[in-house]
Amino acid sequence: MRIRNAHPNIMQAEHNSPSSKRAANLTLSTEVLADAKALGINLSKACDLHLRELVRKEKEARWKAEHADFIQAYNQTVAEESLPLDAWRTF
Repeated sequence: MRIRNAHPNIMQAEHNSPSSKRAANLTLSTEVLADAKALGINLSKACDLHLRELVRKEKEARWKAEHADFIQAYNQTVAEESLPLDAWRTF
């Protein structure tokens, strides 16, 4: 039995609705801003996408740091005892 949507992107619906957006003031390099406008880059979308990725990476790094002891213990157990049911694997 497979679990579908084990990691659904719940936040997707929230962030796509106009009501979930909020105005913010940013200070950007004059040259980069001029180039982005000349290229037709949507600044709000570009900043939102980049900031979203930075937040995802930071959350991942913090989760790994918070669970480092467990991960190390689990990896050590697997190294010493192998995976559970490993003898019955066919691949």
